[in-house]
Amino acid sequence: MSNLAICLVICALTMVSYIIGKLPMGLTALLSMLAFVLTGCLDPGAALGYFGNANGIMMVSMFVVVAGFNRTQFVKKCASSVNKISRGSLTMVMVGYILITVLLSQFIQSSVVVFGIMAPMMIASCEELHISPSKTLFPLAMCGISTISVLPLGSGATQFAELNGYLEANEYTAFTVALTDPMKARLPMLIMLALYCIFLAPKFAPDAPVVKTGTVESRQDNRAALPAFQERAGYTIFILTTLALIFQVQLGIPTWVICFAGALAMVLFGVLTEKEAITAVNLPMALLFVGSLAMGGALAQTGAGEVVGGVLASVAMKINNPYIIGFIFFIVPFLLTQIMMNRTVMIIFIPIAILACKSMGANPIGIMILVQSACLSSFMTPMATPAVPMCMAAGGYSLGSLMKQSILPASLLCIVSVAWIMTVFPMF
Repeated sequence: MSNLAICLVICALTMVSYIIGKLPMGLTALLSMLAFVLTGCLDPGAALGYFGNANGIMMVSMFVVVAGFNRTQFVKKCASSVNKISRGSLTMVMVGYILITVLLSQFIQSSVVVFGIMAPMMIASCEELHISPSKTLFPLAMCGISTISVLPLGSGATQFAELNGYLEANEYTAFTVALTDPMKARLPMLIMLALYCIFLAPKFAPDAPVVKTGTVESRQDNRAALPAFQERAGYTIFILTTLALIFQVQLGIPTWVICFAGALAMVLFGVLTEKEAITAVNLPMALLFVGSLAMGGALAQTGAGEVVGGVLASVAMKINNPYIIGFIFFIVPFLLTQIMMNRTVMIIFIPIAILACKSMGANPIGIMILVQSACLSSFMTPMATPAVPMCMAAGGYSLGSLMKQSILPASLLCIVSVAWIMTVFPMF
């Protein structure tokens, strides 16, 4: 049996274990990593490196930063203000938080950070309204994941340059991506998803946590209030960390370093004790993320992505309907991104899309942006992006409840994206 076949078998068994839920998800993730290494599907050095992955460190650090912010009275005051403005309406609360999430997602190219900023206030608002946070946290995370870099602000202003780089690398410069093309293509999706998260998503969310929550928990009222200095330090550190993340490009400091510094500062200034900081780190979800990196790495190392991409290009060149071609180039990367890093999938599929269009003499811009949009919209599984495990820990979601909440928005996302982009950017 080839390494590719072995890798696919291990992936299938891992997914079955996640769905059945007899083993803890973190344990399943590490067992699958070990299987990949022992079967030669994954290099041991690469597997070891995933424990020090920058996104993983950022996620764990944000657990601590958020816990420190939750320890203050400030988060409750902010939530009370939002509830007062919304007059106790959950829909109006969702309007406020979703709009802020969309705005932050244009400046901070990390759904983990965006969710970490917004979740504490959302949880506090829900508790004051006597609503389970499980009704709102997945919509919040889903919006933060899928609307990143839609507008030409912050990181979104560089999207066109990256796509043009792909065109130049594949020697197909007859077409050029304009600054506003990614926004023009993805804006209807942003509007649709924001409306869905505000009005429909809470209706499909569980009324209470399905599993025990363990990460972004609300401030404990039975704990003594922090002394004045630690109280001010808590929200000051949180605000400064947020501002540093927004201006990360200008500062030239890696995102994980900013989050890590914020976490250390929470302990250094006494906002959290060492024990509280350690407790804030949700180890099972951190291990789940490491395991998901291993799965993606094994799929990439065994060439699974290239094999799927090659078949995809071959099928596309035999189809004359641009909408069907667009659907294929959206749905396949979208599904692969649920188990592989989005950057890896983009690196594989955007060149394949360009070469397929080149062979047909077609305009590749719409197909390229479809692939990009699919890769930036991974919210269906905990392997998709580190924001999903963080959301699962905070909202008490199982994999089953996560999938139930994801199917409808994923279907709408696919329909809207393909119909709009293939109309606005026709291939022929």
